[in-house]
Amino acid sequence: MMGNMGTSETTAFSLEAMDPVLQLEGVSRIIDGTTVLDDVDWTIRRGERWIVLGPNGSGKSTLLQIAALRLHPSAGRVRVLGQELGRADVRTLRTRIGYASAALAAAFRSDLPAVDVVMTALNGALEPWWHEYDISDRDRARALLDRTGCGDRSDHRFGSLSSGERQRVLLARTLMVNPDLLLLDEPTAALDLGGREELIATLADLAADASVPPIVQVTHHVEEIPSGFTHALLLDGGRCMAVGSLTEVLDESVLSAAYGLRLELTQKAGRWSVQVSERTP
Repeated sequence: MMGNMGTSETTAFSLEAMDPVLQLEGVSRIIDGTTVLDDVDWTIRRGERWIVLGPNGSGKSTLLQIAALRLHPSAGRVRVLGQELGRADVRTLRTRIGYASAALAAAFRSDLPAVDVVMTALNGALEPWWHEYDISDRDRARALLDRTGCGDRSDHRFGSLSSGERQRVLLARTLMVNPDLLLLDEPTAALDLGGREELIATLADLAADASVPPIVQVTHHVEEIPSGFTHALLLDGGRCMAVGSLTEVLDESVLSAAYGLRLELTQKAGRWSVQVSERTP
């Protein structure tokens, strides 16, 4: 049982719980003279599950890299877990963020066992021999692989796994550090239907768990939004077209404008689908 906390401790704890996990204000990113992100405002709070949507080249991955503290904005303010980028030790902050991307998957040695891929997250490494790990670390990695549906693949070589299995291993890796924020850059990209649906089901399970920190998933397709996700940000040409609750952002007129098509949205059993409308304007 927890002991009594003093008033100042209680107040500090309460304020921390209320603080945004991520806050971007006027964030822009210019690369080789091209504006990739343009004046984006975005706030994520505890308990929220976010989708970042948008066409190819809309700035989604760049936005996530800034949120993961892997890129600095050209302009604007970034606060992560109560600390401001540029005034904090990003090496320490990164250990509190679970981040996975297709580029990360390609960085691991193909013959590395899946359990080792998961464990290396503890030190932000790509190889296990650079640091020491104990039995409890290995047991936790195996338990997380069980949770993401890859428990029977823990000793298999990472390169021998299917694309869907590799993504679920990387998802387990994001959880290894007990993160305060989960950032997933297109985890369903290049997966076949079976692999996609297995991963979406795993993400829906995580979304329903109150102990899991805020989740952000980047995707191109509304069909890949897991049930239980609560919010969305829609990008087009580097600008924020819409941001807020999922039902507000998934608006036919807004999505149609972003993708340059007349779209029809439907929702069934917590999942969304879209098709090009045959209705006359």
